[in-house]
Amino acid sequence: MIRKIAYSVFALGLAASIALSQDKAPEKKAAVASGVLQPSMEPTGGWGSSGDLGDKAAEPWSNTTKGASVDNKPLPGHTVTLTGEIIDVSCYLQLGKHGDKHSSCGKKCIANGEPIGLVTKAGAVYLLMAEEHDPRRDGGVGFRKAASDNFAKVMTVTGTETTVNGVKAVYVQGYVGK
Repeated sequence: MIRKIAYSVFALGLAASIALSQDKAPEKKAAVASGVLQPSMEPTGGWGSSGDLGDKAAEPWSNTTKGASVDNKPLPGHTVTLTGEIIDVSCYLQLGKHGDKHSSCGKKCIANGEPIGLVTKAGAVYLLMAEEHDPRRDGGVGFRKAASDNFAKVMTVTGTETTVNGVKAVYVQGYVGK
């Protein structure tokens, strides 16, 4: 008899703890900021476009990229034209730094191999890379210099966009041999 009472009390306690845990309000996650990080750090010349980067190609991927791909099939991509500030991704994602006040640091980061990016006024971040695979691999493209020359400026960038597991990238054509 005592054993039945003990099991009954245990079962009631277990049921009560389950019921109480289901009644708890879900934990609220911290709100993710939208828009540009550190909005007080303005791009050089404001948010109007200062020029263009990239050529619009007849096809999203160049022949050298197709040739380097697995079975001559690069990942899906489509041509886009985006406007945003040229950034170094490392300082932007780590510190929120961008804009005219960050220009000298950002240019050094890009010159020393840190990833190049573009941030739109709405806060979307894209990696920017030269599109042509073999020349890029072999150091035969001048896109890094063009990006550095336009660092912290708002530019209109045309290239091939691809997204893999949430990482957005735009591959820019037109800088082979430059």
